[in-house]
Amino acid sequence: MFNSKKATPQSRIDCLISADTVVEGNIIFNGGLRVDGVVLGNISVNEGKNGTLILSEHARVEGLVTVSHAVINGEIRGAIIANEYLQLEASARIDGDITYQMLGMHHGAAVSGKLNHLVDQNGQKNHQNDEFADE
Repeated sequence: MFNSKKATPQSRIDCLISADTVVEGNIIFNGGLRVDGVVLGNISVNEGKNGTLILSEHARVEGLVTVSHAVINGEIRGAIIANEYLQLEASARIDGDITYQMLGMHHGAAVSGKLNHLVDQNGQKNHQNDEFADE
């Protein structure tokens, strides 16, 4: 599940859910997905693939989010699993548990839930990748 070769975040957007769009149902993708609207369902990447989710400031997701990389500006009502990197911007609002490998969190982001750090292949927490690791 976790290999030593880290995937890089997707730099291009392959799919856009616009601001006036509401999607009811699960979304499975790979590549880059930007959500400006509302998703009432789970968002995940194809098994064995990498995917980057970009959630804009006014976007909302109600469901489980499972991706390799994510940059969150909007609201998620559900758990997030970011197998590699999660960036919570200042306007991010998360109501659910977060599981992450690396986490960046800007001043102003709000999380109502637990933060769970993923472990590496040896069962050890990988503190060298944490931005705020204990010294």
